[in-house]
Amino acid sequence: HIGITCHSIDSAFKAVESGLFETLQYPFNHLCTQREIELVNLCREKNVGFICMKGMFGGLITNARIPFAFIRQFENAVPIWGVQRISEIEEFLKYAEHPPELTAEMQAEIEKDRAELKGAFCRSCGYCMPCPVGIPINNANRMKELLTRSPSRNWLTPQWQEGMEKIDQCIHCGQCAKRCPYGLKPYETLPAQLKFYREFVKERGAE
Repeated sequence: HIGITCHSIDSAFKAVESGLFETLQYPFNHLCTQREIELVNLCREKNVGFICMKGMFGGLITNARIPFAFIRQFENAVPIWGVQRISEIEEFLKYAEHPPELTAEMQAEIEKDRAELKGAFCRSCGYCMPCPVGIPINNANRMKELLTRSPSRNWLTPQWQEGMEKIDQCIHCGQCAKRCPYGLKPYETLPAQLKFYREFVKERGAE
């Protein structure tokens, strides 16, 4: 039995159409595009198991009920939830026993998340790494979202301050853009992330 995992939507479609794989692991959550929904449906048609990674959008979604209820609509989609605490495991087990229904209130939250996280947004897949000057691109390029959507103290340590300051050393070699499966150009967006980070540290203080 052979499965495949990828971040490129084109590669994902080719893999499913090839008939060579029994499972596909691909990022899928309530912020997905219509084409990604088509991918899930194609997997069902081709009898290819669909494994959802980044169900919580790399830790930027805090209300687990919403992605759980959304993904549950697709009978062939099986999420692998990233957890860090026993309480999080217990929460998902509770949802498995008593599945939440997708409500109008949840749908409004989905639209809000899509508006805030649309466009040139880094999914932290890490394909851009390593950086020649040591910039931790895969998280630095979504630092604003990490600071405002997850516990900020995790990103205010001396190590992270040092890592973010390396953005000023970017040589614009373009290697990160060539590797990015989502077509992003981190060297263009990282300076704004550093500016926001510095202002956040100045206002809130470091850890």
